[in-house]
Amino acid sequence: MAAQKQEKSVIWDWLTTVDHKKLGIMYLIAGALFFVKAGVMALFMRIQLMYPEMNFLSGQTFNEFITMHGTIMLFLAATPLLFAFMNYVIPLQIGARDVAFPFVNALGFWIFLSGGLLLSMSWFFGGGPDAGWTAYVPLSSRDYAGLGLDFYVLGLQVSGIGTLVSAINFLVTIINMRAPGMTMMRLPLFVWSSFISSTLILFAFTPLAAGLALLMFDRIFDAQFFIPNMGGNVVLWQHIFWIFGHPEVYILVLPAFGIISEVIPAFSRKRLFGYTAMVFATMIIAFLGFMVWAHHMFTVGMGPVANSIFAIATMTIAVPTGIKIFNWLFTMWGGKITFNTAMLFASSFVPTFVLGGVTGVMLAMAPVDYLYHDTYFVVAHFHYIIVGGIVLALFAGLFYWYPKMFGHMLNETLGKLFFWVFYIGFHLTFFVQHLLGLMGMPRRVYTYLGDQGLDTFNFISTIGTFFMSAAVILLVINVIYSAFKGERVTVADPWDARTLEWAVPTPVPEYNFAQTPQVRSLDPLFYEKIHGDGNMKPAEPVQPIHMPNGSILPLIISVGLFFAGFGMIMLNMENPIINPWIVAVGGLAITFGAMFVRSVKEDHGYYVPVEQVKADLKKGGN
Repeated sequence: MAAQKQEKSVIWDWLTTVDHKKLGIMYLIAGALFFVKAGVMALFMRIQLMYPEMNFLSGQTFNEFITMHGTIMLFLAATPLLFAFMNYVIPLQIGARDVAFPFVNALGFWIFLSGGLLLSMSWFFGGGPDAGWTAYVPLSSRDYAGLGLDFYVLGLQVSGIGTLVSAINFLVTIINMRAPGMTMMRLPLFVWSSFISSTLILFAFTPLAAGLALLMFDRIFDAQFFIPNMGGNVVLWQHIFWIFGHPEVYILVLPAFGIISEVIPAFSRKRLFGYTAMVFATMIIAFLGFMVWAHHMFTVGMGPVANSIFAIATMTIAVPTGIKIFNWLFTMWGGKITFNTAMLFASSFVPTFVLGGVTGVMLAMAPVDYLYHDTYFVVAHFHYIIVGGIVLALFAGLFYWYPKMFGHMLNETLGKLFFWVFYIGFHLTFFVQHLLGLMGMPRRVYTYLGDQGLDTFNFISTIGTFFMSAAVILLVINVIYSAFKGERVTVADPWDARTLEWAVPTPVPEYNFAQTPQVRSLDPLFYEKIHGDGNMKPAEPVQPIHMPNGSILPLIISVGLFFAGFGMIMLNMENPIINPWIVAVGGLAITFGAMFVRSVKEDHGYYVPVEQVKADLKKGGN
């Protein structure tokens, strides 16, 4: 037997943890902080556009905010918030004790965080990146963009490594760690969509990493991949970026679909309609997601044949998405629906997302796209997808899984108020932007002249942003209030739900399942409620449970990468205090040193003794 677990101080425990549940909570906190940061930037930009010729922000600051808002929301807010639920819920839903590689899970989190902090450091070195979140060359070349863009390139490069290793970890976990009887076609849809999303990350983040590397060579080492008068090609960057960028939308929206597919059946008291169709629709969306990237480039001049092919492929994606929409509607149809906060978010997701999808099909028509392109119509479209899709689903998931993650409910009254204020604010902000776009208001402009018919709608749009900001403050109040006064959850299954994460006690023990459950059907917990005694049947006797030890090495590796990235950025600084190569090579030395220690130091983990497992079993069900 390996040693028992050593007791550690709370801070040390969180810094060294490899427990998927704690890492999930850390992703949640980090993602929420980045979400608020990017949200404040959005608020400032909308204040600047509230009236014609405002002077709230300068044009330069506006460009930096618009770049950082998009970059942070996609890479450092939406992705980690989804990873938070994926980390916490996937092992529980498949009946596993942890992810396949707990060490790599911690490594993914810390690398993501260090990349995010590296990007955010740009504010202290002359301002953020200012070439737009897509960083189109030549705007992002050394001639036009300052040091901020180097922080963008290396921050995303580091952060992307973390996302990539986490995705590989989820893939291996879902393939290898399922409980007995949990076949692929019995997986909950959240697990399926996370699995497919992780596959997309594997294939989409690699071209992004390559593109960022090429841009880094251009900016720091005088290469000429994207410099036309040296034989480079600026359109090449657009292709590389969008072959990552379009699948990225599905990387984010598929797990959101998965959350909706968990919440709607739970509160409609019905199994999900058309489970098999939902799984295959998800696969088709992912497959087609790689065939449509150039619809972002209809106005580049690829020619009518290329434009037509990409237009048709783009419209085709509406078909599997439509299948999902109808299946959610049929799930609710005839169900005993409970309209709590989670269900309000999940059910409002459906019509909102449809609206975003419809404008997407409009934009897919290449000839018409010449009118829409670079107007506020496009801004409205993708915010309906990202806020009306992904963010509403994240809030639904938050209210649904919160009692399992934190042991108490969020306040329902405050929750419903939060929902209505946010939802109304969202539509106020973005619905009128379709109309502004059709009137010809261009994107990415920091001011506009009065008396063009744009004043009223811009004003309404900004008022909506104040509503959304107020709603987020309400959520923060709810979280704090519920922590002290919220209804404590001691039962395993407060929602009378259907899947395995509700079969483990609340709070969840560190080993999740005392005995690995035997899965007999789709919606395994619901099956046992109907055909069994309401408890999962064990697939093994009670025995000592092997657990991994925590490790500080993931944090050290990510600190090394942070300094390596920072050293590369210093190569472009005017008068660096210290030789950049010392910082860069020193950082890599820290990283590889920690990796070497990990390789040679044997760590067999520890065992939870049978007596403790039996005592826990007596206390709390499974």
